[in-house]
Amino acid sequence: MTYIKNSKQFDLEERTAVFAEKVIDFAKKLPETSVTKILIVQFVKSGTSVGANYCEANECNSKKDFVNKITIAKKEAKETRYWLRLIAHALPGHKDEARILYKEVQELNLIFAAIVRNSNNK
Repeated sequence: MTYIKNSKQFDLEERTAVFAEKVIDFAKKLPETSVTKILIVQFVKSGTSVGANYCEANECNSKKDFVNKITIAKKEAKETRYWLRLIAHALPGHKDEARILYKEVQELNLIFAAIVRNSNNK
């Protein structure tokens, strides 16, 4: 059970962790070829980095560092979207599941963009 200090903060930590787990589960289902192996590795790296960078942001001691880490999480989310698109193209049989993950990472990207925007306005 997660200790909840700030429910919004930890809800997003949980959401990004669940997303990373789904990335791993999806990647394990994908057949590896010389082409897809590269896509899968890149997808898993960026997809699991989203939450890792968000967690790091929550431990930052300065606003500047916080915004930097959130910006990195946002970039990783955008990169994950890119790899999902290529995976869906390379493996059309997995397009529906890729689309579900694409939608979630797009929502995370929008959340991070709003956090950066709001942090810079303060």
